Amino acid sequence: MRRTGAQIVWEMLRQEGVEVVFGIPGGAIMHTYHPRQQYGIHHILVRHEQCAAHAADGYARASGRTGVAISTSGPGATNLVTGIATAMMDSSPIVCITGQVSTPVIGSDAFQETDITGITLPITKHNYLVTDVKDLAYVIHEAFHIATSGRPGPVLIDLPKDVQQEETNFMAPEGEPQLPGYHSVGLADPLLVQQAATLINGAKRPVILAGHGVMMSDAVEVLRAFAEKTQIPVTFTLLGNGAFPASHHLTLGMMGMHGEAVANHAIQEADLLLAFGMRFDDRVTGKLDRYAPNAHKIHVDLDATELNKIVPVDVSILGDLRHVLEQLMPLVKSTSHEEWFKRINIWRTEADLRDVVSRPQNGRLLTPHVINAIWEATRGEAITVTDVGQHQMWVAQYYHLDRPHTLITSGGLGTMGFGLPAAIGAQVGQPDKEVWAILGDGGFQMTLHELATVIQEQLPLRIAICNNNYLGMVRQWQELFYDQHYESTHLLNPDFVRLAEAYGIRSWRATTLEEGHQAIAEARCHPGPTLIDFQVAQKGEEGNVYPMVPADAALHEMIRRSMPSPEYQNLIEERR
Repeated sequence: MRRTGAQIVWEMLRQEGVEVVFGIPGGAIMHTYHPRQQYGIHHILVRHEQCAAHAADGYARASGRTGVAISTSGPGATNLVTGIATAMMDSSPIVCITGQVSTPVIGSDAFQETDITGITLPITKHNYLVTDVKDLAYVIHEAFHIATSGRPGPVLIDLPKDVQQEETNFMAPEGEPQLPGYHSVGLADPLLVQQAATLINGAKRPVILAGHGVMMSDAVEVLRAFAEKTQIPVTFTLLGNGAFPASHHLTLGMMGMHGEAVANHAIQEADLLLAFGMRFDDRVTGKLDRYAPNAHKIHVDLDATELNKIVPVDVSILGDLRHVLEQLMPLVKSTSHEEWFKRINIWRTEADLRDVVSRPQNGRLLTPHVINAIWEATRGEAITVTDVGQHQMWVAQYYHLDRPHTLITSGGLGTMGFGLPAAIGAQVGQPDKEVWAILGDGGFQMTLHELATVIQEQLPLRIAICNNNYLGMVRQWQELFYDQHYESTHLLNPDFVRLAEAYGIRSWRATTLEEGHQAIAEARCHPGPTLIDFQVAQKGEEGNVYPMVPADAALHEMIRRSMPSPEYQNLIEERR
């Protein structure tokens, strides 16, 4: 069959199972857009190309399928860069297709020409500049394979205008692409697995560190079985939230800079750490030379480059986590670790104290109130998508997840503006699920133009803005470490309710917890998109996220919230 390059793009996307793409047309990609409707693939018109990449990312994380973003050349392509870097850091499988100037003028500084393959080389798993239409079908097939195989990530295809227009004999590639030098990871080395089992069976104070890789390897159930057999407590990274049920008695909660005190103390006093599908990010470890000083360490990861990269370990196992845990299961003993849990249960007091603070005080509305109210209303079953900042940490602390793949957030890159477009992608990927975009007022204003996309697609998205008129996390650092010199962090915000109504979105304002509960209930009953402006506390202890590990501090050296002494003493006595 004779097909143009443009037609081959849609033929191949359909063959790869793509049902929806996110993008904006422009001069250098217009020819590819032209035949799109013939192929039954839905196109969602975003208002900024960065949001196309974020939406494709959110779609991929929510649906388990590859997300696709399309843009024109030059500024359209460079606008994708932040979204591509976000996907790379969080191992999200997306394919980005960019238009490019015609091949004869590449390198001549033609109108809207940018070397996007050169720009994105460090932030993609692989990228292509297609100069021959005969290669296009195989390139697309290979790109999807690379994006999803091994450790997932973004792939970019740059497509010159003349290649889009040229015709060739088209035959869809079949079978798995053959990639020179690539070998799938098989079963882990049995000797290393045995060494790990020996350390596990001899440990008195072990802790499991569960990362994003637990969910990516479909190891959630086997991890639970492993933890229950060995009675090892489990803490998780931000992206690992949901890998182990929050309601389980072995759960310690999130670790790291704003993690639970019990998790951080347990890591620091452990004699064995089992790092499963996580990469020892600096937000997790604190000061490296004082990290878990008395612990042996076992690290299991699918990506060989992560092993011994940041934290030297005693046993490093390259392998798919689910398969490694299945290899370990018959080798580890059933045990109880009673003395270890006596110690842990005293540390659990910190979480109880934080819950005391999260209750209404003096009629003020706090962001934890908002998060807890949404969690109670949804019974923790909604998909939550956050932006980046204080509210993101509070969601990790207060929206307790018992199921995997229900928290979507920017972890590695920490991209403000991620929340709303990623929530659009998540809602498209899971149209029958309830999706909440929980955003700060700072990040929301970076991509609020996507409200137009929400209303154009009539997505039943629930948007909650935690509005404190500040860049909250930066303000918190300025308060604690810069003598309360609030430089360029105060925000003069618009009226978000009137703004949402201008887009045709039903909206509410809440200044008390009672108003918040009512707004949440009404928003959940409304069939279309909704927005709630929660006006929360701005500064001081009520406006800060605790615990907090300062820069260059050890993981256990956390700044705590000062507590009312009667409540503190009562809880301490109960634990003892």
